[in-house]
Amino acid sequence: MKKNIINLFFIGIIAFIGSAQVEDARYIDKEIFPFGVVERIDSKELFEQRILNIYLPLGYHPDSLQTYPTIYVLDGSQNEDFPHIAGLVQFMNMYDLMPKSIVVGIANVDRYRDFTYPSLVKRDKKDIPTSGGSEKFIRFIEKEVQPLMSNKYKINGHKTIIGQSLGGLVATEILLKKHTLFDTYIIVSPSLWWDDQRLVDHAADFFKMNQAMKKKIFISLGKEHPVMHEVADKLVAAIKGSEHKNIELFYEPILEENHATILHKSVYAAFEKIYKKDKK
Repeated sequence: MKKNIINLFFIGIIAFIGSAQVEDARYIDKEIFPFGVVERIDSKELFEQRILNIYLPLGYHPDSLQTYPTIYVLDGSQNEDFPHIAGLVQFMNMYDLMPKSIVVGIANVDRYRDFTYPSLVKRDKKDIPTSGGSEKFIRFIEKEVQPLMSNKYKINGHKTIIGQSLGGLVATEILLKKHTLFDTYIIVSPSLWWDDQRLVDHAADFFKMNQAMKKKIFISLGKEHPVMHEVADKLVAAIKGSEHKNIELFYEPILEENHATILHKSVYAAFEKIYKKDKK
């Protein structure tokens, strides 16, 4: 598995040679290697231009009747998580381990602003002075990103979100406040310590009150600060304690990894768990 992860890293690097600016004259006349397309949104919700990096699976054609699930990647810039997650999807599609999917990387402008809701903790405000913009960011996803994908691409109704660290915080916030936006949540090393753990403290009540919703939730983290384990355990306990009949929960800490290295293995494990169960 480790070999596969390393190979996928290089797939991501090679893929974005095509979209990077070539400064070495020896490569200017070379054929470009295509990997995806770029959409730009002049966002009315965020009052700025935002970029979507989009991977289309092999065989995709705009005139085809076939439609595809979408996987939305937070921290989805070209130099962040997008090429690596798209590489995982391409690899698993190659071996028919998961359905062919469209991957949508939401590129960052200020992740500290977009991935955090307003905290009541003075230290949070001091450490991240631009924080508190997640409500607008979530509206951006709901009212601009998802409609663009519906209007321009051959998608079906199934939507997955992947977020790590502060991305895991906002993914959890979407789950608890706007759960209809996604069907599957892959939450990695979520920074649920934010705002003195206030978001996760309300999770138990939410799951008990929303028994009808159907979701798949995968949660993972590496060997990290004890508080990171505490808040992840608290989220898992909230789901389990609700005795929710319509949630498929997968909790898989990967303790040989840390906060910086956990993403690849956890997302690979998420795809394996979620789609292996689907095949059965």
